[in-house]
Amino acid sequence: MIKAIFAGSFDPPTYGHLDIIERTSEIFDIIDVVIGVNPNKKYLFSDDERYSMLCELVKKYNLVHISTGEMF
Repeated sequence: MIKAIFAGSFDPPTYGHLDIIERTSEIFDIIDVVIGVNPNKKYLFSDDERYSMLCELVKKYNLVHISTGEMF
């Protein structure tokens, strides 16, 4: 099983992000999308909003997992 990790702030998620997810879904068995959370950065959308938007965008891909992670 081959796994990929795609990390970013996704503020907001874009069609470019989705394109990367679509193309990597053809190569990898699992894609972990990690939403970066930097307490020193001001975001347009909250962590929960970015999470919800990404979940909606990738719902047709069973192999994609969305999570958040705090960046230092």
